[in-house]
Amino acid sequence: MMVFQIITTTILAILFSFAASPICISLAWRFRLIDDPGSEAHKIHKLPMPRAGGLIIFFVLVLGSAVSGILTSPVTPIILASVIILVFGIWDDINGIIAPWKMLGQALATLLLISQGIQIHFLGNTYLNLFFTFLWVIGITNAFNLVDSMDGLAVGLGGITAIFLLFGTFSAGQEALMLLSAILLGACVGVFYFNYSLSRLFLGDSGAQLLGFTLAALALMYNPPNLVQASSWYVPILLFSIPIFDTTLVTISRLRRYMPIYKASRDHTYHRLVGLGMSPQRSVLIMHLVAILIDCLAFIALSLPPIWANTLFGLILLSGFFAIFWLDSGKKVE
Repeated sequence: MMVFQIITTTILAILFSFAASPICISLAWRFRLIDDPGSEAHKIHKLPMPRAGGLIIFFVLVLGSAVSGILTSPVTPIILASVIILVFGIWDDINGIIAPWKMLGQALATLLLISQGIQIHFLGNTYLNLFFTFLWVIGITNAFNLVDSMDGLAVGLGGITAIFLLFGTFSAGQEALMLLSAILLGACVGVFYFNYSLSRLFLGDSGAQLLGFTLAALALMYNPPNLVQASSWYVPILLFSIPIFDTTLVTISRLRRYMPIYKASRDHTYHRLVGLGMSPQRSVLIMHLVAILIDCLAFIALSLPPIWANTLFGLILLSGFFAIFWLDSGKKVE
């Protein structure tokens, strides 16, 4: 029965996203949610593009939740908080707001989650739990915004994370989270088609932040069954490994060169892979494949004793820092 629910919910979400896309693209044009060519130095697209991704994801999120019966369920706070993220994201897409205003919106949305009990609990200290909850949600939200440097990249990573959260929540018997993961997967499929295959829209800040925020909140609620915390605490980190890696690479690179961290530039993982001679399509594919590999390792590690699970996590972490050193040691991408 649960497998049938997953399949039907995912298919419905895909259909909703395909139906919503032309409408949301039209709304983006009408309300000037447009990314103009040359508006910033790192932008290389040739034609104005509607930033409709956030509208589509939100539409599918709400309609899919209503149809699947989870609009009033444990995931309700995530849907309510996503309204705040969408509003601030659209404001940013229209007017280009400064970083403190973005952070305010993300902090308000995170506070709403915390007020409903969606937070880190295992650290044993209230203030540490709150601090790391803010760090996690706001960090992942911005990581998805930062990694959105090429058509199909961020939404593809979001879809991959949604698939693995779907598997995990299915195994854990968390039905509401499972269905919300299926809805997000369907939304990502539709947006990916219009963003990557047809190049008719961009995610925009509203779409990238909404995707990152919703997945980060889902990961907070995911609770692997019958597993000690020592064997499972790292799973959410590995599920978001590529956005975290890209954010870490960009932060270290810009701090080394005394550049503002929030200043947009062509120094992300994708740009560096292209700078190594790879095609844009292959660069995106490689990042997606690495994400799938690491996500698979995350769930394999769940079956290992804590010492081996944490050793595997440590090796992945070490490999990540080696990759950062390698990518940032060459000629800087302008």
